[in-house]
Amino acid sequence: MLDYGKDGPKGIWKSGRGKGRTTPKGRQYDDAALAEVQRLLGDRPRRRDLLIEHLHLIQDAHGYLSAPHLRALAEEMRLSMAEIWEVATFYAHFDPRREDEAPPPALTIRVCDSLSCELSGSEALIDALEAGHDPARVRVLRAPCMGRCDTAPTLEIGHRHVDRATPEAVAATIEAGDFHAEIPAYETLEAYRAGGGYARLAELRAGGDWEAVQEAVAASGLRGLGGAGFPSGKKWGFVRANPGPRLMAVNGDEGEPGTFKDRHYLERVPHLFLEGTLIAAWAVEAERVYIYMRDEYPAVLEILATEIAALEAAGIAAPGFLELRRGAGAYICGEESAMIESIEGKRGLPRHRPPYVAQVGLWGRPTLVHNVETLHWVARVVREGPEVLSAHERNGRTGLRSYSVSGRVAAPGIYLLHCGSTITDIIAAAGGMAEGHAFKAYQPGGPSSGLLPASLDDVPLDFGTLQPHGSFIGSAAVVVLSDRDSARDAALNMLRFFESESCGQCTPCRVGCEKAVKLMQAPAWDTGLLEEVSQAMVDASICGLGQAAPNPIRLVMKHFPEEIGGG
Repeated sequence: MLDYGKDGPKGIWKSGRGKGRTTPKGRQYDDAALAEVQRLLGDRPRRRDLLIEHLHLIQDAHGYLSAPHLRALAEEMRLSMAEIWEVATFYAHFDPRREDEAPPPALTIRVCDSLSCELSGSEALIDALEAGHDPARVRVLRAPCMGRCDTAPTLEIGHRHVDRATPEAVAATIEAGDFHAEIPAYETLEAYRAGGGYARLAELRAGGDWEAVQEAVAASGLRGLGGAGFPSGKKWGFVRANPGPRLMAVNGDEGEPGTFKDRHYLERVPHLFLEGTLIAAWAVEAERVYIYMRDEYPAVLEILATEIAALEAAGIAAPGFLELRRGAGAYICGEESAMIESIEGKRGLPRHRPPYVAQVGLWGRPTLVHNVETLHWVARVVREGPEVLSAHERNGRTGLRSYSVSGRVAAPGIYLLHCGSTITDIIAAAGGMAEGHAFKAYQPGGPSSGLLPASLDDVPLDFGTLQPHGSFIGSAAVVVLSDRDSARDAALNMLRFFESESCGQCTPCRVGCEKAVKLMQAPAWDTGLLEEVSQAMVDASICGLGQAAPNPIRLVMKHFPEEIGGG
């Protein structure tokens, strides 16, 4: 019941002079900031799912997200400040600032500190850059893997990457003043079509049998190459078993440290991926395809935007059918349900399953999710037949695999080898060990796979072969360590990455990673307590990040006990 006084009811607006407030509660938007936000957004829709895209527009234009601009964006999109702020603060590539906070320096240098870059001297590079630049003008930040492990150490200034970075190379880049991405030479639509590209897609659209195509994919042995390894030939049927309308999402958030295979293919032959995408979308009758690409790949984003426009102009893809979405620096969005949350414009928090995304995905619709390299191979299988993969056999394993190889090898890079290849085969393909280094250990599939000793050099690096050793192939991100490296330090690097990248949704992962890092910094590891923390994370974490994060701890305790001391 309203409490009436002599001037009317309390707690409501009043019209008399000097009575009540003249503005609504909360932050008021600034007219100039609102006009600027409206100019940046132009005629783009103001839909909730485009929030991250709109934040990128402001960040790119100003170098940070000021409080007036965030308030104006909230007004323009009819969202609360809480919704805007929770998304802006979740992603590492956004710089939100409160009213009382100063803008960041004009220039930001993000230095990769993941394992391959650490092995190549990123710590000394960070120290040199911090000492050599005025912090009021240049900000030096640590950043997770940028997918350029073959040219470590690497860093990013604006959208310009500096490979094999040195302080001198950084100074030269700053002096040149060009901070845009370098676009490599790649196969354009015209060149791809000249070689028969999109002919099979046209045939399938004219009267193809999706089940026959699915059988060919299954016969090839193709499995999901984002890390999970689910048989690709089964996914289409699962999605089609659910009533439409159906959607498709492409997971291009290649964030597992040591992985750069997707970037390798997209910067060279993007149309193999795009044709594979359109074939898969045809197979499940998807109404729209969302291509989610990590923000660390600015050249890929530009290539895809250019070539999607070319596909639309050529009538191969309907306008808007392929929608490119830009990540914002969150490893967790490599998990398919977290990626879907991000495409919807929200924080990338993994969903509880079931239901699975094939049943309830984007906006509650059945959604097909594929990795970039998987779709690259879908196009090749459809064009060349299942034998393009199934004809290759080694050590009882069938197929080919793109191994991202970095660390202490002579020639880091992408190597397309038999799925049955061992670490010995992979090191040989990469030119052997780097000069002066002797093989000690290796990471077979990113930090999630932990660290294995050189003595396990005869195990095929493929799906299902590493589980008996407490590891897995994942995204085939192979990092090689030598006798000059510490397995203990490598494991700590991996856990620091997980601590930084945990989404924070579940306590076992959020707290477990933090406590593990502290325990691993002790002179001697408390192995009993670390094992208790590890088991709690495995048993109770919502998604694969927390469940796999203990692998580096356990494998170092098992194979390198002499390095950790204690008991």
